[in-house]
Amino acid sequence: MKSEKNQENNSRRTFIQQSMVVGAGLSMASSLPVFSKENNSNSNINMSKNIKTKGYAAKDESGKLSPYSFERRPVGDDDILIDVKFASICHSDIHQEKGHWGKQIYPQVPGHEIVGVVAAVGKNVTKFKVGDRAGVGCMVDSCMECESCNHGEEQFCDNGKTVFTYGYPTEAEPTGITQGGYSDKIVVRDHFAVHIPEHISFEEAAPLLCAGITTYSPLMKAQFRVGDKVGVAGIGGLGHLAVKLAVSKGAEVYAFTTSADKVEDIKSWGVKEVIVVDDEFKSMQAHSKTLDYMICTIPYQFNVTPYVACVKPGGTFTFVGMPNGSEITINNLMLAFARVNFNASLIGGIPETQEVVHYCADNGVRPQIEVIKAEQINDAWEKVVNKEARYRYVIDAATF
Repeated sequence: MKSEKNQENNSRRTFIQQSMVVGAGLSMASSLPVFSKENNSNSNINMSKNIKTKGYAAKDESGKLSPYSFERRPVGDDDILIDVKFASICHSDIHQEKGHWGKQIYPQVPGHEIVGVVAAVGKNVTKFKVGDRAGVGCMVDSCMECESCNHGEEQFCDNGKTVFTYGYPTEAEPTGITQGGYSDKIVVRDHFAVHIPEHISFEEAAPLLCAGITTYSPLMKAQFRVGDKVGVAGIGGLGHLAVKLAVSKGAEVYAFTTSADKVEDIKSWGVKEVIVVDDEFKSMQAHSKTLDYMICTIPYQFNVTPYVACVKPGGTFTFVGMPNGSEITINNLMLAFARVNFNASLIGGIPETQEVVHYCADNGVRPQIEVIKAEQINDAWEKVVNKEARYRYVIDAATF
């Protein structure tokens, strides 16, 4: 068993290294036309001026968004400009703009699942060329010097310099904060963008930049084997991708949901069983101490204990949902008796984000989406909160 896991780890490390080498090689091979005036649309863009941008922004904690015109910073030497094609809606957008995680600076444009086409590149950029398909997730910069940043975990920058995609105070941006993907353009440091393969649509790729990596990263770290019993709690934007990823990796998946009208959808994704959770948790008792691993994506306050109780002694429970206030309550005595390894996970680094995009493109793992216009954002947010989303809303940036 230990040997198998070591082989899996080595294979995965080799995949990341090969992807980075291939990407670098492709970039180097195309570096000459990138900087050639006749082949580079940079010639149509004033690289020293702010970029006029249209989007939708929250103006206060009401959670109501409205059209907003603003400027982004000029395209720097290490930056790329992306013409946004689609941006999808994450529950995190709602939490942050409503101030659930702390006071915010407004106007603020949310959105950290962003895909589009590279429109301009800085003079130092070799990773992308104009016309490439690119995506941006939850972060747009870091120190790029510390151990974490140098080992593909930029989200955990040891110097505390991770810059998140929206709402993060910065002197670099004219608005004083980073502004997200509910917009028609974004300027980002090239390192923090990933390539979007041709064999996945923009619309389907967008949710992978947060929901995909947020579930893929802990699932891979769990190192479950084919046939292991994996539970997924909360079947929304993140949860439905966790189900599809775990099934694609050979797990026997058990899905836990409070929404009975999702059962047929979930069954169609190849799960072993769907458990509709009732208020008294009677439906969960039959699964006590049966799961090797459980990932929980529930984004609001709830009773964690019955879910943890479904994991075998020595198994692992990973929390990726971020509820109001980002705090959860759990009975420590119960946890001690359960002998379950309890942890939490954030997103994933840039190499791993590129990995999940390639994995989903290559293996037919696709989010279930509904494309909407910008004017439908507020209605979509209400549906997300009311558990009516099926399962990721994707905004057409052409409608901003």
